[in-house]
Amino acid sequence: MTMLYRCDAPAAAIAKAFGARAGDDPWAGGHVAPGGFAPVVTAGREFVAGARLERQPRRLIPRLWGVPPPPSAGDPGRAVHSVRNPDSPFWIGNLRNSEFRCLVPATAFMEWGKGVDAEGKRRQHWFACADQSLFALAGVWKDSEVASFALLTCEPNAALRAAGRDAMPAILPADPKAQDLWLRGSWAEAKALLAPYPSSLMLER
Repeated sequence: MTMLYRCDAPAAAIAKAFGARAGDDPWAGGHVAPGGFAPVVTAGREFVAGARLERQPRRLIPRLWGVPPPPSAGDPGRAVHSVRNPDSPFWIGNLRNSEFRCLVPATAFMEWGKGVDAEGKRRQHWFACADQSLFALAGVWKDSEVASFALLTCEPNAALRAAGRDAMPAILPADPKAQDLWLRGSWAEAKALLAPYPSSLMLER
């Protein structure tokens, strides 16, 4: 499970890349760790009450990485950072409702690998996309005491399997139509985007 990623672009650049309004988002770029705030791109419906009368502009807003768990989890302090089973009753209502899906901008993500490095520390593998320097991870948001989000996962590609992982974050294609489909499409269409990103289009740093 991805437990660290980077978004090395300021809010204004992210908003421009994803066609969103940055508003007052203070993001200046850097690491994102569980429990930290990060910018996400929404379809713009979260502040609009009532019927879906017209298409809203995308918004860039800060949200906390880590959704409070369901009561059945038994540990209310252990946030959920990734969605391994999108058909779970905990997630499916939000995922079927497109306004709860979001784009999570990133420039690289880290996965723990097998073994240790030369200093005896657990090995880190940093991955980026060769075809898009700023890419979108598929995300879903929930509102509770704090506005929060989680990352969707999928089967690993060859690069992630070689690093010893059994899942990877779902990276959306560079095509803006795919990003719009995640934000606004039906769940059946959006779910098809939860596929391994081609290893040939990935870089390990």
